Amino acid sequence: MRLHLLLLLALCGAGTTAAELSYSLRGNWSICNGNGSLELPGAVPGCVHSALFQQGLIQDSYYRFNDLNYRWVSLDNWTYSKEFKIPFEISKWQKVNLILEGVDTVSKILFNEVTIGETDNMFNRYEQCSFSWDWGPSFPTQGIWKDVRIEAYNICHLNYFTFSPIYDKSAQEWNLEIESTFDVVSSKPVGGQVIVAIPKLQTQQTYSIELQPGKRIVELFVNISKNITVETWWPHGHGNQTGYNMTVLFELDGGLNIEKSAKVYFRTVELIEEPIKGSPGLSFYFKINGFPIFLKGSNWIPADSFQDRVTSELLRLLLQSVVDANMNTLRVWGGGIYEQDEFYELCDELGIMVWQDFMFACALYPTDQGFLDSVTAEVAYQIKRLKSHPSIIIWSGNNENEEALMMNWYHISFTDRPIYIKDYVTLYVKNIRELVLAGDKSRPFITSSPTNGAETVAEGWVSQNPNSNYFGDVHFYDYISDCWNWKVFPKARFASEYGYQSWPSFSTLEKVSSTEDWSFNSKFSLHRQHHEGGNKQMLYQAGLHFKLPQSTDPLRTFKDTIYLTQVMQAQCVKTETEFYRRSSSEIVDQQGHTMGALYWQLNDIWQAPSWASLEYGGKWKMLHYFAQNFFAPLLPVGFENENTFYIYGVSDLHSDYSMTLTVRVHTWSSLEPMCSHVTEHFVMKGGEAVCLYEEPVSELLRRCGNCTRESCVVSFYLSADHELLSPTNYHFLSSPKEAVGLCKAQITAIISQQGDIFVFDLETSAVAPFVWLDVGSIPGRFSDNGFLMTEKTRTILFYPWEPTSKNELEQSFHVTSLTDIY
Repeated sequence: MRLHLLLLLALCGAGTTAAELSYSLRGNWSICNGNGSLELPGAVPGCVHSALFQQGLIQDSYYRFNDLNYRWVSLDNWTYSKEFKIPFEISKWQKVNLILEGVDTVSKILFNEVTIGETDNMFNRYEQCSFSWDWGPSFPTQGIWKDVRIEAYNICHLNYFTFSPIYDKSAQEWNLEIESTFDVVSSKPVGGQVIVAIPKLQTQQTYSIELQPGKRIVELFVNISKNITVETWWPHGHGNQTGYNMTVLFELDGGLNIEKSAKVYFRTVELIEEPIKGSPGLSFYFKINGFPIFLKGSNWIPADSFQDRVTSELLRLLLQSVVDANMNTLRVWGGGIYEQDEFYELCDELGIMVWQDFMFACALYPTDQGFLDSVTAEVAYQIKRLKSHPSIIIWSGNNENEEALMMNWYHISFTDRPIYIKDYVTLYVKNIRELVLAGDKSRPFITSSPTNGAETVAEGWVSQNPNSNYFGDVHFYDYISDCWNWKVFPKARFASEYGYQSWPSFSTLEKVSSTEDWSFNSKFSLHRQHHEGGNKQMLYQAGLHFKLPQSTDPLRTFKDTIYLTQVMQAQCVKTETEFYRRSSSEIVDQQGHTMGALYWQLNDIWQAPSWASLEYGGKWKMLHYFAQNFFAPLLPVGFENENTFYIYGVSDLHSDYSMTLTVRVHTWSSLEPMCSHVTEHFVMKGGEAVCLYEEPVSELLRRCGNCTRESCVVSFYLSADHELLSPTNYHFLSSPKEAVGLCKAQITAIISQQGDIFVFDLETSAVAPFVWLDVGSIPGRFSDNGFLMTEKTRTILFYPWEPTSKNELEQSFHVTSLTDIY
């Protein structure tokens, strides 16, 4: 790609007294292909695909097979051109810079026909999943995807401004380290003072500085008086996200004033790796502000193949859905992109912790000097840009590259392995790690994910088994074993990737498909599935516990199959996540103390089958509604072991609470419970997972009259003074496909409006598993969905994301339960 800028020397003659000016080159540019046969206008920031679409030259890139049809766009060379007049006189400025915040990816930059620069790294200031993954299409975009402008200045210019709050344990006080990088173009030293003010912390400090000509760094150390109460930043569900407004004013010689404003958050983060009684290996968990936190959440991928489509509204919608589902963590996966500033600002605001990978994934990378220089610039820039965000709690060098190397994914000969290990250590340890240690002392660093953490270090930076249950984090996928059997899951220290696929809803697929595509075995369905064997794996896993759709109507079968894949995914991830949560406080067979569960993946990049819980555009799948419950701060978890039924209580709370557990047994054939048992009051300790109830299944069934495994189901919840403290959870005593007495449920809804919220009053004629409420393409979410309906009536709320009406909801509303496909 070429960037061709032509400066017209018809300049404004008026003088200026400003010490710094900026002229944006955003807006309309001209784009042409390699041989000049195609020329069109295009917006910057933007990309070629978006420009072609906006001019009506291509369809929606996600429609049907357009990821194949439009490969020619990526295979061609493109030139972005712009002619412009600068509204100031260049000769009056000591330095004039062309700033390109993001160029995708390999380009040559010409200014007035003179080559002034080249780029080869979109993660620097001037993506690998663009070339497809098993959840996304191949759209290697080209374009100027971030801001472009001309900056002119005299005396000096502030290039970077970053800071880190540091807590001094010995003095029990907070300090703030501020780092500012200047380009001093004056031939003489520039003196002045810096005033740092944080009004709500009654802090104002003044410093004298003198900047010598050239590139200069100013480091300031701000002490916050221990007599001032500093409110800390907490993850969602653990406290407030308190921040303080700070201004830093540089008053310099020549009347030059430079002011920066920022929000400062104070928090500490520790990665605890220490021996555990009764278990070999080491722990792997995080303390925030000294408090152990179980990390609950998912893995983030780019929200779109085309970054110019990722709006502020979309980011807020997706991240709000994270906290609405009781999550507190996202892992920004190393095969995507370093997200835009607004992403991290929203995570700060919402209390979402970020596990930040550097952008290296599932590959063996070179270590020639040119590549290392590019990586050095990339990593140093990203550390400066991001380290002030409290939401980021850890840096990770890469995604799965240690495991790929040591498990020999790429069939390296034994004799060549030392060469690759040396290259691995050179890149991630001697390069990236050293840059992190030098640039950011406020959070931990690990070389990879999965990794054995401290054990990996002890083994020379690569472990023989990076996926060990006794150290660090694990990635776990198993599509063949029965996901309802919790014994197949690793009782690891931390699960940072795991999951199952499902298809997105029909209303999402309908926008990018045609009638002939609406079959599970259509060419479209096979093409959209990028995970080898994925469609068969979904049906296999679903068929273990559910009857597969048998309708004679092909469209009905397709819709029912989509529904069933979402049921399967939600139930599988629920079982696995609840296993990790209840394993947080115990050691069984020397394994346990699991302190994190981040399922793969949160969001979709296009409309296709994937592991995501949020569809492209943000619609909640059944899994996301389940996550709202299985990530609840207080949760009862039921499971069987050796024909005994257990219920654990899991608490993320900081305090102890007195409560009771209610256990009910229902038959599939009646809306009245067969029996109910309420425990004595007990105290649930904060931050623990303990066994609250156990009973042999045979005794449970005998106590409840004529119950059998096939005819009954168990539900249970925690409460205090008749007030529900937890979601109502459930346990199937047999596979639903073996259920006796389950009959077709007739479910009706009366919709009313209360302000901006809509109320759905539901009534059912029979017990209904996995009740799914759908309003098509109307943006919004329900208060609950995919639930087991064991009572005749239930009230559910709908929160629209855009203005809608009761009439629109009534016309779009459809309800499905498992009984509709049996």
